[in-house]
Amino acid sequence: MAMSQEEIDSMISNEGGANANDTNAAVATSKGSQLEAGDVKFPEMEYSGEQTIFSPLDPKLELLYDLQLPVSIELGRSNMLIRDIIRLGRGSVVEFDKLVSEPVDVLINGKKVAEGEVVVIDKHFGIRITTLIDPTDRMRAIKR
Repeated sequence: MAMSQEEIDSMISNEGGANANDTNAAVATSKGSQLEAGDVKFPEMEYSGEQTIFSPLDPKLELLYDLQLPVSIELGRSNMLIRDIIRLGRGSVVEFDKLVSEPVDVLINGKKVAEGEVVVIDKHFGIRITTLIDPTDRMRAIKR
């Protein structure tokens, strides 16, 4: 609903000498009726720079419990020339950038969430978790 210049001018003149800083001044609407503007108070908003971290037992997370995500262990990394990759065969050894004594990375859905050491359990490999990545760091990594 558009107002003509005359309607705008009459609204301004109807307010008379009302002070713009006076919070109790009458406010005119486009229909000509007036509303009283009392002291306007807004609730204080709190801002914390950190994300809310949910507890694993939080009922809000219950829907996620049955989701499956890929879990992988990264022993180390290496860069190789294509000619060296083509020459790989049975018995070839690929050297990684980590030492035997260094922890391996535990990746869930491609994101590092922990570090651990390799263990053998009944002829199967396993990982003993030694360090968990801080939850706030994990949340930042998800946003990237």
